[in-house]
Amino acid sequence: MPLLVCATPIGNLADVTHRVLDALRDAELVLCEDTRRTQVLLDRYGIRARGLVSVHRHNEARQARDLLPRLQSGETLALVSDAGLPGVNDPGSRLVEAALAAEVEVTVLPGPSAVETALVASGLAGGQYRFLGYLPRRAAELETLWKDSRRWPYAAVAFESPKRLAASLGALACIDPTRRVAVCRELTKR
Repeated sequence: MPLLVCATPIGNLADVTHRVLDALRDAELVLCEDTRRTQVLLDRYGIRARGLVSVHRHNEARQARDLLPRLQSGETLALVSDAGLPGVNDPGSRLVEAALAAEVEVTVLPGPSAVETALVASGLAGGQYRFLGYLPRRAAELETLWKDSRRWPYAAVAFESPKRLAASLGALACIDPTRRVAVCRELTKR
């Protein structure tokens, strides 16, 4: 299993799975969004990684190109982000895409999800939902998104910075004042 995409805890380090810990322990190389954050998880479980390499949004394209030969040679690389599943809203999708294009086996090790945890905790879950990722920073783009969302009969989950939260919710209230909203933060830390 050359590329192991490993979900990491979204807060509480005890939320990691045994499969992920085994992958981190056994991989020839652990690919991290931030090596310092990953080292905290490794230290918690007494894992000495054979090597840590940073793969983040600024270097992911280059790293995917540089790491592909190692995957093709059969080395096992474990990919993690700071929290959650790489490739959803964190680095990793370019490496996964490159591996699949090169017919390298990719295995995803599931785990905690901020999206689904927030959805269930909100009480708004009910089957379908739409994941928006990070909300647009530009007011016009945010307004367009909120106008479009009025047609959705199901919940939407978005990520937003605490600094922009009030403005984003204010923009939503102007466009869709009856929309039910839940704000979820620190989902598993407390």
